[in-house]
Amino acid sequence: MRYRVKDFIPLIVIFLCIILFTLVRQFIAGDWNMMDAMNDFMAGFFLVFGTFKLINLHAFAKAYKEYDLLAKQTIAYGYAYPFIEIGLGLAYLFRFMPILTNAFTYILMVFSAVGVAIELAAGKEIMCACLGMVFKLPMTYVTLFEDMLMAGMALGMLLQELL
Repeated sequence: MRYRVKDFIPLIVIFLCIILFTLVRQFIAGDWNMMDAMNDFMAGFFLVFGTFKLINLHAFAKAYKEYDLLAKQTIAYGYAYPFIEIGLGLAYLFRFMPILTNAFTYILMVFSAVGVAIELAAGKEIMCACLGMVFKLPMTYVTLFEDMLMAGMALGMLLQELL
């Protein structure tokens, strides 16, 4: 199936809002700091995406079960996942235990990316549950990019904390 940019407008708008949130937080802080900016971006991302999933939790869990490796085994994980994201969003917002938060996020996002990559490689056409089921977005390499972006930022911040 062929997708157009128009299919991703909700996702683009949400990413732009999260970037704006990040820029405003940095402006208020009075000085640009890449680690703080990544923390703010991660906070905004997880809080917004987790909240969208809660709007129709049942539909999210059902859709997530189609491609997430753990949710395929137990739908309870699909129901828990939005709360995990919101918890991570709050952890990033308040800079709570950064080493643990970043390590957990890295593992979670890589694990998620593996499930997405498997489904993409199989050529399955399924809906992405990334924004809950509020917006009907196809699962494409954009979904894989989101997961890898978050994993990469978590790894970068983790290494910064450890070194």
